[in-house]
Parts: sequence; structure tokens; C-alpha cells
Amino acid sequence: MQKHRKTETDARKDGPYEKYLEKGAEQLSDAELLAVILRTGTVGEDTVSIATRVLSLPGERRQGILGLHHVSLKELMSIRGIGQIKAIKLKCIAELSSRIAQETARKTFQLKNPATVADYYMERLRHCEREKVILIMTDNRNHLIAENTLSEGTINASLISPREIFLTALRYGAVYIMLLHNHPGGDPTPGEQDILATQRIQKASELIEIPLLDHIIIGDKKYFSFREMDYL
Repeated sequence: MQKHRKTETDARKDGPYEKYLEKGAEQLSDAELLAVILRTGTVGEDTVSIATRVLSLPGERRQGILGLHHVSLKELMSIRGIGQIKAIKLKCIAELSSRIAQETARKTFQLKNPATVADYYMERLRHCEREKVILIMTDNRNHLIAENTLSEGTINASLISPREIFLTALRYGAVYIMLLHNHPGGDPTPGEQDILATQRIQKASELIEIPLLDHIIIGDKKYFSFREMDYL
């Protein structure tokens, strides 16, 4: 008896599209979800197999679905079956997921509450490979006026200039300010330089009469608030 060879049509019947229609997106694995985005495979390899290799790149920060934030376009294109268009799609999916998470956090965003501020900026900052310092400026009712990225430093250090902070705050007419920055290693515990810089900025804020509400350090799903921990 001749054995039945699995055809492309048969494969499609077991594919992620059909699984979605039968069971819903929540039943799809990460690889299957990516396979839907990729749409087509390559000779001898289906989309799920290619997606699995995307999720298994070497390096701890590059593995899994969150690895899409840390892998470059060039690295994605080095994977067999991933061209420029597919690589761009994958990077856009990573960015879209961050924006969805940030928009969800925005609904509970309160500048007086360090936890909601940290939640709002968590997805934007926790995936950054370098330290980024953000200045948040508010009016006399503590409503957000503007935010400004002050610097993007080396992989483990950023220089925070009190002069630049208050020139920016004065330019926007800020009544209060708040600082945020990330620790790429994931641990938000402040180092000695973080503490000294915050102390300098707080002293300057008292002289210029634009109070520093807080300095929040973002880690990987964790944060440190100088205000909550009585450093301010």
C-alpha cells in the first residue's frame, strides 16, 4: 500500500491559521503567532520552524518573544527564510506590543503615584540597551506639560547635568519636575553616582524653586523610587 505523502494542502490544515480559527489566538504558541505574521516559509521549511529559530537566537536577552526588542534587523535577516520585509514586520510587532502595554498603563497613570509612573514607562525603558534619562515636567496642578529625553549614555552610565535639566524646565515653564532613567542590567537599585546626582539636582531644585518630585529608576519589571524610599 502506497503511503500518503503530506502535501502543502495537508500542512495548511494543521497550520497556525487553522488553529486560530478553531481554538483562538490564546491557544497559539509564540512560534505559531509569529508564523501568522511571517505568512510564508521557505523551501523545505514551514513558517513555524522559521519562527522557532527566531525565538531561539543565542544570547539570554535575545531568546523568546521579548528577544525581538533586542535583536537587530541585520541579525533577523541572517536567519534563513527571513528577508528584509519579514524582519521589519517582526521589529514592528515588538514596537507595537510595547505601545499597547504603555497605552494600557496610561489609563492608570498618576504623577503622584510612583508605581503608575513606573508602569507607564516600563515597556519603553526596560528593553533599552543603554541608559536613557527622561525629564518629566508638570504644571502647578501636577498635570503633565512635556517630557524630554536628556541623554542616552553608555551601556551602564548616563551623565545627568543639573544645568541642562533646569534650562529645559524653565524653557517649558515647568512648576515641578520628575526624573526617570533605566538600568539595562535589570536591577533598579541606585548606585553611588545615582544617589549623588539626585542630591545635586534636589539642591539645585530648591534654589531655582522648581521642586524635584521624584527620581524613578526602571529595571526589568521592577522600579526604585527615591521618594518612596525616603531618599528625597
